Amino acid sequence: MIKQQQNNAALYLRLSRDDGGDSESNSIGNQRAILRRYAQENDFDLFGEYVDDGISGTTFERDGFKRMIADIENGKVNTVLCKDLSRLGRNNAMVAYFTEIFFIENRVRFIALNDGIDTFKGDNEIMGCITITTI
Repeated sequence: MIKQQQNNAALYLRLSRDDGGDSESNSIGNQRAILRRYAQENDFDLFGEYVDDGISGTTFERDGFKRMIADIENGKVNTVLCKDLSRLGRNNAMVAYFTEIFFIENRVRFIALNDGIDTFKGDNEIMGCITITTI
């Protein structure tokens, strides 16, 4: 197993064809710029980017997402950065599983920038109050 670095981060980016009017603000390029800037300003070591372009957030059978999960399980990643919680997914039960069980069991810090969520700072309790619109 690879030894984890303190801030070995994954950038997770997702855009669905169903995002409609939000497509420009949620574009992969926009998400990438926001997350890279945040990572640089907060001294995260970027392990990799995991991109699912044109994939609905209602399913977790996404190639980029599955690759990220495998890297977490293999000890390569200990922080996940997303633009917002809806980029992680739009299935509330599965988002709750990953944020409240899987990431914790794997000692992964989860940050959703626009939602102000950072599990390292104890901000994970707010996730239960955020409703993710299903598209």
